[in-house]
Parts: sequence; structure tokens; C-alpha cells
Amino acid sequence: MHRSTLAMILVAGLLVWPGQAASAASVVYEAESAAIGNGVVESNHAGFSGTGFVNSANAAGAYVEFTVTGAGDTNLAFRYANGTTIARPATLTVNGSTIETLQFAGTGAWTTWDNETVAAVLAQGANSVRLTATTAAGLPNVDALTEGAEGGGGTGPIADPIPQNPIQSDLGLVLTEYAQFPRTEPVPSPTDSRLRRHARINHLGQLADGRRFVPDLNGRLYTLPAGGGTPGVYLDVRAAVGGNFFSGRGLGSGFGFVAFHPDFAANGRFYTAHSEAFQALSTQRADWTQSGAVVQSVVTEWTASDPAAPVFSGTRRQLLRLGFGTYIHGIQQIDFNPNATPGSPDYGLLYVAAGDGGRGTSSTVPQARNQPFGKILRIDPRGSDSANGRYGIPAGNPFTGQPGTLGEIYALGMRDPHRFSWDRGGSGRMFLGHIGEHDIEAVYDVRAGDNFGWSEREGAFRFDRSEPCYLYPLPADDSRFGYTYPVAAYDHNGPPGCTGDLGRAIAGGFVYRGAALPALRGKYLFGDLVQGWIFATNEIEMTRGGTDLAPLHQLKIYNAAGSQVTMQTLAGNSRVDLRFGMDRAGDLFVLSKANGKIWKVTGTR
Repeated sequence: MHRSTLAMILVAGLLVWPGQAASAASVVYEAESAAIGNGVVESNHAGFSGTGFVNSANAAGAYVEFTVTGAGDTNLAFRYANGTTIARPATLTVNGSTIETLQFAGTGAWTTWDNETVAAVLAQGANSVRLTATTAAGLPNVDALTEGAEGGGGTGPIADPIPQNPIQSDLGLVLTEYAQFPRTEPVPSPTDSRLRRHARINHLGQLADGRRFVPDLNGRLYTLPAGGGTPGVYLDVRAAVGGNFFSGRGLGSGFGFVAFHPDFAANGRFYTAHSEAFQALSTQRADWTQSGAVVQSVVTEWTASDPAAPVFSGTRRQLLRLGFGTYIHGIQQIDFNPNATPGSPDYGLLYVAAGDGGRGTSSTVPQARNQPFGKILRIDPRGSDSANGRYGIPAGNPFTGQPGTLGEIYALGMRDPHRFSWDRGGSGRMFLGHIGEHDIEAVYDVRAGDNFGWSEREGAFRFDRSEPCYLYPLPADDSRFGYTYPVAAYDHNGPPGCTGDLGRAIAGGFVYRGAALPALRGKYLFGDLVQGWIFATNEIEMTRGGTDLAPLHQLKIYNAAGSQVTMQTLAGNSRVDLRFGMDRAGDLFVLSKANGKIWKVTGTR
């Protein structure tokens, strides 16, 4: 993101947006402007706001004291980093009275910033707000204090949209290496180092005959035996497409996904989504296109002459082609509802998650019902009543037959609908992991006709396209818009304003209903694809109909030998590029593009 012009007044470390009373918005107090006892101001760890942060001595009694102007009930959010694994507790006092002891848990690195938030009551006028270290380790590095962290009931920018951070769980996953994939290369040669991965594997599923399948964005579709091991190439999409195949620009470009028809064993049909550019932009007509398209996403139906064969042989035909104006947020996933049974209305219908093409920050494209961008579509691959005659529009879709609206639309208002899945037991609900723009990584409970609000909303917050560097409280009359808000979410915990890529992006996962791991049953497991964090929340607590969020728990990771590790260690890289997979038995798998490996979740502890 680029930073738009925003006039601000900075006085003695106090950040205030002009035209508002300080009590009507979140107010940020920089720690370097506070009173410091036994500590210094430093700037050697990236990610801080303002001009630096306070690094206290390793001593009990070290303190940082802010002078805060306000009155009444409020929230105080302390932005900090603790690169150790041990909490650095501190006593919080307001005007000399002890409020509580804050723990300031480890954040994993001195460049990883988090927020510790507490409710407090301020007196009218100036208030002294002090953090005092209670152990010989001293304070964490303290970056800033935000007063009114949930927006203070006004309309101004929100400094910490989701002050409730994921809870560090005592529960951990045991990961056992399952498969190693060969190195592949993007085309054209990438200029973005994030595309230089060992193998850009991004999903694992299973056929009825036991074979696991794994797509690589650089073009190959692999199969694996049930026990894992050496992958075999079932289909080379890149070779089949030829010179127009494109995977070297944009993190989602290439052979993005594969979905096998639920009756593949009999009809041999499966579907892929891939990217094309080069000559395709001038020779292949898109069904819908954004202006200045630089890449096209294509959905293809393949029919295998022998579904049981180890290598594909058969025919293919194009179903859908969309042109995107940037290299980001194309068609991300296609899939069938695994809960649908033969004869049921949803059986054999293909869901297609199409991103906004990066245009949502400057337009209302995701809200436009006459365009497929920023939507989840649902189509019938065997029908023919679409505008291009290559697929059908299900009669049960929420907007079928409505003038000026695409009948293909199942749900709308999305930026990057990255990964969706269905709960294969229990509720049977469809959950979407949605990558946000400024701050919100969200999980949605997806139902027909839903509108998730982008680009008027990001999560349960107002997004202002004229000032994309901040999020704002919902208006008082928000209910009239009918938006659906997340059931679970976490935020970036970045400093105020536009900060560039902070390395946060959700990797949607699955609800575990398997028999092997009782401690996980009924939990939705997902993660952060950059950092490699793995989260869990109880499916039953993911409730629709408001802005309340289910509590998130960050799980520990253990290798097969029983040692606690991180996904960054297992992947051998600080950018994990985490993805999840699930087989027909409900067993979970964890994938990393960084080193092209898959691990099976074989236990908990």
C-alpha cells in the first residue's frame, strides 16, 4: 500500500487527527516522549512507530511513564516487543493507583510487535500512566501507548482494531514429515524474491482410490501414495497450456488449484485454475476483464480417458476466463462441497473464489453485482445457460434471474478470498480465510447471498478508500447495509499509518472431525501463511450475526522427535508460505512452499 496524504499534529509524542476532540478517537502516545526511568530510547529493531522505542535496563523498577489526557472509562493498549520466550511482567499504575500486572509475553522476535490491552478509568485532564518492571529482566521494548484502543466511541481512526491477541495455548501439534517435492521454477523469471520458493505447493486432497494430490503453482499436478513418500507427476498443466502459461509475477499466479469431481472415478472429470499472459492477452477473449488486464485466470475442465491411470491422458475444455488488471488477487480456489450427496442441490456444483484484482482499494468493484471480481461464484460445469454457453447457472443461486446481477454470484464483497473449506461433520458450514488490506485477517462463515463489505468494510471496520492507512469504527446505522462480519479474526499489530507489508496473511484451514486426535475435534485450524503460526478456535464459538469474534489460540509445534520447534525452523525460512490440506479420513496436513515439504499432523501434546 502507499500512504495517502493525511495531515496530523504531533506534539510531545501525541498523535491526534485534526478536526476531532482527543476523546473522540484513539490517541497514540509515543514511548520515546514519555518519562523514562533506567532505560534508553533506541531504534535498532524495525517495525516501531514514531522515532524509536524504549529499551529498559534489565532491572526491577525500571519504568516508562506516559502523561495521558482524558476522562472516564477507556482502554489502554501498550505496543511492545519481547524477543525472549519469557514474559516480562510490569505493574500498571494510573495516577499512583495500581490497576493490574500485565504479563508482556514473548513475541518471538524483537522486530515482532504486539499489544497488551487493559481497561482503565482516567481522571479529567492529565493522568500519569506508568509501567514498572517487576522482575530483574526489566520491561519489554515499549513502542507506544494507545488510549481509547477500540475507537473511544467516536469516528476517528482506530489504532488497535482487535486488541484481543491470540492466546498462547498449552496444546501442540506433532508434525511428521510426509513428502518432499522437487524444485520448480516460475515463468517468467521472477523479480519478487517471495516467488523464489523450492516448490510452490499449496494444497493436499485425496481421491477415492487413496491417492493424494498436490498442485504446484509452477505447473505440475502431483499424486502421492497413501503413506506419502515420492511424488509422481500426474499432469503438467504448464506443458499442456504452452507458452502462455504464467507464474512469475504475483504470489497467486500459476497453476493455482485443482478440484476433482466427486464422481471422478466414474466420469474422469476434474477442474483446474491457472494463469495465462503473453500472447493470451491479445488472442484469448476473456468472459469478463478489468481495464488494462495484465494476466488472465482460466478455469478448465479435464476428462481423463482412464481415471485410474497414474498419468493423465484425455481431453480438456475451457469453462471460464477472467482478465485482471494487476498480478494479484486472481482466481484463488475452486472446489466442490464434500458434504453434498448425489441428488442434492449442491452436488457437482463448482465454487470459484475470484479476487478483486487489486482494484478494491480504488473502486467499488467488489460490490458491483454485474462483475465477477471480489466474489465467490457457483457454477454448474455440465450446464450451458451461461453467457459463454460453457457452464450452467444454478437455479438455487441467490441472485439468479435478478436484472443487472450475475447469476453466478454466490457471495460478494471480498478482496482476496484465499481459501475456503466445509466442516465435514457437525454444522457442515463453509468457512473462508480472507486476506485483508490494511489490518484484518478474517474467517467468514459463508452463506448464499452474503456480502462481506469490501471495499466499504475491512472485517468489522469501516474502510475509507481515500485514506487506506487506517480503519474506522462502524457507523451508527451500519445494520442497514446488511454486511456479514467475521466469526474469527486477528490483526497485524502494526504501528499507526501505512507501514507496507508487515508479513501477515491468513491461510484458511479446516474443521477437524477425525478420530485420531480427540484434542482437536471440533476445532477450526488455520494459520498465518507468512509467519507460519497455527491457530485453533472452536467451531461452536464461531457465531454469525454481529461483530463478536471467537477466541483464537496459537498452538505449539513439535517435530516427530518431540522437540518444540517453529514452522520457520521446519521450513528453513522466515517466510514459511504455509498451507493446509486434509484427506478423506479427515487427517490434517501442513505444507510449506519454502522448502517444498508436507508434514502430517500425527499427534497432539
